[in-house]
Amino acid sequence: MRIAVETIVAAPIGDVWRAYTTPDDIKQWNAASDDWHTTAATVDLRAGGAFSSRMEAKDGSMGFDFAGTYTRVEAPQLLEYSFGDRTAQVAFTPEAGSVKVQVSFDSEDTHSVEQQRGGWQAILDNFKRYVEAKRRS
Repeated sequence: MRIAVETIVAAPIGDVWRAYTTPDDIKQWNAASDDWHTTAATVDLRAGGAFSSRMEAKDGSMGFDFAGTYTRVEAPQLLEYSFGDRTAQVAFTPEAGSVKVQVSFDSEDTHSVEQQRGGWQAILDNFKRYVEAKRRS
């Protein structure tokens, strides 16, 4: 099953793209809740290039690497990647001074569709807040 989440970011597409694809930025926004964080990120932004984000609970109780391979990169409009046996697509669409960011991904069997959608939406909401706050500073 395919799951989709989206947000509107009030920033130019270049800023949105950079924040989504730059390791230092990814470490600032890539968490679904305040008790998690991304401690390391790597990006080889090209088709066939690898990416990885080390996501850990702030209390040190657990962590995992969200990693995969980019299968399509069309800056600044589209990213497609595979992670394990799943795929995802991120589309960046300019809209009247903002950018719609739409993420669609293959679901997995461990968590409910609602949990997966909620987690990915929470990360995307953090992304929006981060980019908009960075732009104001």
